[in-house]
Amino acid sequence: MSELTIQDFLPLVQMPSRYLGGEVNSIHKKWEKTRLHVSLAFPDLYEIATSHFGIQILYSILNKQESILAERVFAPAVDMEAHLRKNKEALSSLESRVPLHRFDIVGFSLLYELNYTNMVNMLDLGGIPFLAKERDESHPLVIAGGPCMCNPEPVADFFDAIVVGDGEPVILQMTEAWMDWRSSNKACKKDLLIAWSQIKGVYIPSFFEPSKETGSNGYLIPKVENYRKIERSVVAELDEADFPIDPIVPFGKPIHDRLRMEIARGCTRGCRFCQAGMIYRPVRERHPQKVLDSIKRSMKGTGYEDLSLLSLSTGDYSCVAPLIKKIMEFGNKDRLSVSLPSLRAGSLTPELMELIKKVRKTGFTIAPEAGSQRLRDVINKNITEADIFETVQNAFSLGWKIIKLYFMVGLPTETSDDVAAIADLVKRLRNTIQQSGKRPRINVSVATFVPKPHTPFQWEPQISLKDAVEKINWLKDKLKLSGIHVKWQDPRVSMIEGVWARGDRKLGNVLIDAWKSGCRFDGWSDFFDFDRWQAVFKKNEIRTAEFTLGPFATRQPLAWEHIDMGVKRSFLLQEKKRAFEGVLTGDCRTGDCRSCGVCDFDRIKPVTFPECSITSDEESTQRLAGQNEMTAKYLMTFKKMGPARFLGHLEMVKIFIRSLRRARIPLKYSKGFHPMPKISFRDTLPMGMQSEEEQMVLVLNEAMAPEKLMLRVAGHLPDGFEIVGCTSFEKKSRDYEVSHQRYHVELRDGFFNQKDLDSFFENKELKIEKKNKKSKLVVVDLKKAVTEIELLDQRQARMSLGKDNQQTVRPAQVLKTVFHLSESQILTAVITKQKGCHV
Repeated sequence: MSELTIQDFLPLVQMPSRYLGGEVNSIHKKWEKTRLHVSLAFPDLYEIATSHFGIQILYSILNKQESILAERVFAPAVDMEAHLRKNKEALSSLESRVPLHRFDIVGFSLLYELNYTNMVNMLDLGGIPFLAKERDESHPLVIAGGPCMCNPEPVADFFDAIVVGDGEPVILQMTEAWMDWRSSNKACKKDLLIAWSQIKGVYIPSFFEPSKETGSNGYLIPKVENYRKIERSVVAELDEADFPIDPIVPFGKPIHDRLRMEIARGCTRGCRFCQAGMIYRPVRERHPQKVLDSIKRSMKGTGYEDLSLLSLSTGDYSCVAPLIKKIMEFGNKDRLSVSLPSLRAGSLTPELMELIKKVRKTGFTIAPEAGSQRLRDVINKNITEADIFETVQNAFSLGWKIIKLYFMVGLPTETSDDVAAIADLVKRLRNTIQQSGKRPRINVSVATFVPKPHTPFQWEPQISLKDAVEKINWLKDKLKLSGIHVKWQDPRVSMIEGVWARGDRKLGNVLIDAWKSGCRFDGWSDFFDFDRWQAVFKKNEIRTAEFTLGPFATRQPLAWEHIDMGVKRSFLLQEKKRAFEGVLTGDCRTGDCRSCGVCDFDRIKPVTFPECSITSDEESTQRLAGQNEMTAKYLMTFKKMGPARFLGHLEMVKIFIRSLRRARIPLKYSKGFHPMPKISFRDTLPMGMQSEEEQMVLVLNEAMAPEKLMLRVAGHLPDGFEIVGCTSFEKKSRDYEVSHQRYHVELRDGFFNQKDLDSFFENKELKIEKKNKKSKLVVVDLKKAVTEIELLDQRQARMSLGKDNQQTVRPAQVLKTVFHLSESQILTAVITKQKGCHV
């Protein structure tokens, strides 16, 4: 087989749209017309990476600068990795297909410790040396950010610089310093690192070295004068921060396939186990008017039909009920579905309950975390059992069908009675639901508590693997009841997470060896291999208990002591003491200041908007989907060529629906609780097949000139789609069925053999088995279905195919049965359905 490029082996991998690029709102700049080239890297699959809001923010900020090009690169799945390595193709960016090693800066967003092996794999596939000390001025600068970087030490040796805290205030300062450095006569990388170290929130790992003292817990010694602490970067006012109004609309099915609107950052509830609640302080809300205006603009620019309000604690947003009410006012006109995120137990006000009645319900999530009130007080959860029961009862009365409950085992001071209290609480909730006449459906999720840096429990031990397994198995056994479904995180995964969460620089070689042994996607149960990790730790003489079992001595400095997230050490120690005393600490948003140390009450302080003042220009909101009874039908013809052939049918349907919404086309919707736009496609093309002429029927609420409709839609489709015709449609579906289809086939691998074709023509019949729509095997005679095959040369053929036994025959079946081509030869063939087949 000849050497392939990434475009050639897209047909050979699962979900090829992961690697296409060219999504709506993606930005494509000329490489040679920009000075600085930045690759924004996320070490997980496309559908996870495209759901990360931070990438969208940085992508928007950087690409607004005329001199900067920013592109995305994500972890390839294992099948794509195999093809990249086999064909010696470097991992490249989605937008311009430029290999990773050609960028000036590669920036990783690190949200989860078990993605570290993917980060190493991406560097290797991109042709970049792993360690900062191995890279000179000819290599990209490799930087990182994200919540994992509040303890960057396990991966510190891999990075030239690390951003601590919010990226918005830092990123342009770093790029400006890079341009000054590149413009100067200085060519030494250290000069740039010195300049970066002067920026608040930027950590240069090479400017520190591990202490050699025995029992130093990985504590670091500064090598540069006046560079002992790295203060976290903080966005003081969210309203002043850059916000992506037109975010990229991903292909496929991202885990958050909706518009996400950040309404607040930070949480001051003070849960003592929660790292996010400590490192993102203080609470900073966006003004509700700005939120509403941004939603309106973003809906027009994306075509999304679903909206989620993004925050650590959305129910605590000061103006949540009035905001949702305003969103619903214009959202009803635009067929916008508001998906409410988890609401904290006890936060359902009467006003909010009335609004929730109008929202489509899926699952309602409550996170008690602990089963007993004693343990909830220890972790400062600040919800009572009465709050939990009231919230569950309200949720079912408002129409929710499923309740999701989150618990942890292994929390500090936990006893067997606390574990038993989890089972008891779930059972009593089940009984309460049954007594109300409802059918209980409760999903219980159980995970092992992992102590994280910069929390009051950062010094506490993580329970042993043996204890975690026993407790989770006990709960699974006790909750084997109808209406209750228990899910759990593998305690072995939690143990590995715990090692990396509180690890130090000794783990750098472990990470490389883990990658060499084949560790990838360790957070995915399908790929996690605990035995590999154990072998790697043993090889490197690492005792995992050193990082997990503890407890860590509070008198000694920790490996992350030089990273200043703003919360004082004394506050964390005080909260640790209050935890063991069972004393609650109130929310400083509504109570007294708790002196955590984050706020200076000048620039950094809580920002809330308890007085809601929101206006909505109703006249500016064009109605997308009215309720009138008028119906206008249109037949639209389009091409699906080039990169679009790698989009599956359901992906294509979603693309057209959102394109029609962006074009402000007044689609007619079906009736019912979950209305759908009335559009239909005549054919369902197999993945990988392109077509010169496809047809769709769409039903509108008002008549439009076909030419106007065609032009409106044409400008909103991604590459590979082209509208070529539009007419009013009055025929019934059977009037535009086809008797046969003509195809052109071009082989990229293998050859057509005339003898195979001659043999086919000589046969009186050639029967194959094919699954029908009900997945039942039926017999099809290719001699009856094939009306023509013509070989144009050894690699090209034309064929005309129809039906037999009510089953459509596709070219792939002919290529396999008549020409005996292999699966990979068929998959890499370019098959084009030709136009002019409609009768």
